[in-house]
Amino acid sequence: MESKGHVNPGDPEVWFRRFTIGLDDLVRHVWVVRWSIPAGETRPQRVLAYPAGNIVLMPGHCRLYGPDPSVDVRELSGEGWAVGLLLRPAALPLLTSTPPDRLVASSEPITPPPGALDLDDEAALTESLATWLADAAGRIDSSGRLLNDVCAEAENDASLTRVDQLAEHFDLSTRTLERLVARGLGVSPKWLLDCRRLQEAATVLFTAPGSDLAGLSADLGYADQAHFTRHYRRVLGETPDATRRAGRAARRSH
Repeated sequence: MESKGHVNPGDPEVWFRRFTIGLDDLVRHVWVVRWSIPAGETRPQRVLAYPAGNIVLMPGHCRLYGPDPSVDVRELSGEGWAVGLLLRPAALPLLTSTPPDRLVASSEPITPPPGALDLDDEAALTESLATWLADAAGRIDSSGRLLNDVCAEAENDASLTRVDQLAEHFDLSTRTLERLVARGLGVSPKWLLDCRRLQEAATVLFTAPGSDLAGLSADLGYADQAHFTRHYRRVLGETPDATRRAGRAARRSH
């Protein structure tokens, strides 16, 4: 299954799985991670998520996160677990009264599901999470479904490089498209398109560190390598060379 999230090639002490819970207009998928790291050691986990909301549950922790295009590095140690829900774009306004733009690269507490989560029983975990979010899923309207479709197209159609192309695809004016995306996610359509290109680049640079940077920047539609590098650092929070180094270091550790 293709992932826009974890880009680590896999650590033997970290177990990761994904599944859906049947609320497809609200939740893209659920991921569960468990780890058991030898004493005194850590395992960096690089997460690169396509702009969307997330809910993360850990012992004593349940938070709603807004979209964030940057590379997030979490150092895992000891033993632990986390359950995450990658939300559809329509979800944020249904789960909080906080304006979406205030949640960009930020988070807030959210009331957790009742009862304990059984991580060993996927069917029971699915039922718990689906029941918890059923009310929000039932309130998704035609505007929310349109936002989901717009963001899916921005993510999956590499031929779309300009906002006016995305708007035309859905027979919308550019201004209407901008309002739709801002109201649901707190970001701009251009941000969605930029993140798709740069996150594709980040995945290539991490998994194939020897890739030619000039060729990659040209393939992604940048005028030159310098422009690509500046834009990459501004959006993802690190340079292309830093991503390459992380990829090489991950391979040396396995």
